[in-house]
Amino acid sequence: MQLKGSCHCGAVAFSLISAHPYPYQRCYCSICRKTQGGGGYAINLAGDAQSLKVTGRKQIAIYHAKIKAEGARRAHTSTAERHFCRLCGSALWLFSPEWPELVHPFASAIDTPLPVPPEHTHLLLDSKASWVEVDARPGDKQFAGYPEESIAQWHERLGLSR
Repeated sequence: MQLKGSCHCGAVAFSLISAHPYPYQRCYCSICRKTQGGGGYAINLAGDAQSLKVTGRKQIAIYHAKIKAEGARRAHTSTAERHFCRLCGSALWLFSPEWPELVHPFASAIDTPLPVPPEHTHLLLDSKASWVEVDARPGDKQFAGYPEESIAQWHERLGLSR
């Protein structure tokens, strides 16, 4: 499926191909919540990194999150790149060199109508903010950490790959 997205002010637009376009995965980690998730979580999609086309690239800034492991004395810098518009602050996509074939656009930046997922996966609930209510429906999965099932595997299990 061809996905098109943009920032709020219109300075950045992008497109990419996604075989896994269902916005089903809700991440409650503090990084997603504080950089992109106004409702207490963020929703990432998966797309083909080679298909990513961007206009307004000069307006993009990249943030590498600081991660402090429990019990660690110092934080380390994440290798994941969180791309956002330097003018309006809109979160656009995440790229991780660990999976160079993928790019993870934030569902909130996508302008293309997205399909409604039949179930949701709520992950990293162990770092959820106390004020956030988890709206889990029957059939939803919940995880304190990361689920073993990838975005691609979720789509395949439900017969939703495009």
